This record gives sequence, C-alpha cells and structure tokens, in this order.
Amino acid sequence: MPILAVQEPSIPLVVLLGLGMVFVGLICIIIICYLLGVIIRLLQGNRDGSGDESSQASAPAVTAVPAVSADIENRQQFVAAVSAAIAEELGTDVSAIRITSIKKL
Repeated sequence: MPILAVQEPSIPLVVLLGLGMVFVGLICIIIICYLLGVIIRLLQGNRDGSGDESSQASAPAVTAVPAVSADIENRQQFVAAVSAAIAEELGTDVSAIRITSIKKL
C-alpha cells in the first residue's frame, strides 16, 4: 500500500484562516445578538400594549428614600463601620483612613 505524501500548509495561510474564522464567528455573534434584541423588543411591546417610548417617559417618578432625621443616632459606630468598609476595599489599615465629613446624599 503506497503512502501518500501530504504537504504541510504554509504559516501565512494558517494565520489568515485562523483570523478569518475568528472574525466570521464574531460577526455571527453580533448578528445573533442584534436579532435577539429585536425579537425581545417586539415581545415586550406586545406584552405592554404600547411599544412607544413616550408613554414610558411620562411615567411618574418614584421617590427613593423617605425623609429621615438628619442626625445619626450612633454616629461613632456609623463612622467606624464606614471606615472598616473603606479600609477593607482599599486593602489598608483602618488607622490609615481619616474621614473628615459624612454628608447624606
């Protein structure tokens, strides 16, 4: 039985085919995401009864937080908790943090 000699593909050909496959795959993913977005918008428009944006813009605003007294009861404990959270997030010691003021937003 004769053995057939197989020629190896050139390096530039392999690189171009690899890049081409990646970009074709990415384009396919973009098209699929776009189509799914269109389908979801159509389904949400049918479910809501009206698909226009003007009805959503005229909806009344929701108040976020009820009014609370401006004074914090346990201010030292609150400052300690905030300092500990900030120190943990920054990866430093609590003594390295100096809080100058705390304002309610």
